[in-house]
Amino acid sequence: MQIWVDADACPNVIKEILFRAAKRVQIKTTLVANQELQIPASPFIDAVQVRAGLDIADNYIAQHLATGDLVITADIPLAAEAVEKGAYALNPRGEFYTKGNIRERLSLRNFMQDLRNSGIETGGPPPFNQRDQQAFANQLDRFLTKQKT
Repeated sequence: MQIWVDADACPNVIKEILFRAAKRVQIKTTLVANQELQIPASPFIDAVQVRAGLDIADNYIAQHLATGDLVITADIPLAAEAVEKGAYALNPRGEFYTKGNIRERLSLRNFMQDLRNSGIETGGPPPFNQRDQQAFANQLDRFLTKQKT
């Protein structure tokens, strides 16, 4: 199993949680972004820089992930592809995307995008906060503990 991180929009505090987890449970964690990333020296953590462009990092992750891998992303289409391939997808706010909820999330995302494309202001997600950070850390810890057994 490997952790893949859609790192372009991933909050730094979430990256720090992932770095600590990778070292603690000795799990390969790869951050993918279209910019250079600063990562700690560790045999379990690496970064891949892809060229700039729409969905380039997402496509890289989708092409390289395997069944049972964990993808950290807020990108609903990438999460849907991961779930379809038998991987797990967790967003930085601590919500797992599953076969049971991904279609609904994808439909809502597409609907909101259609509204924005028609010129309707829909706003964005609420600001990332301490509760989101804690929810992510808890879900990640539960997931990694479950994978070890």
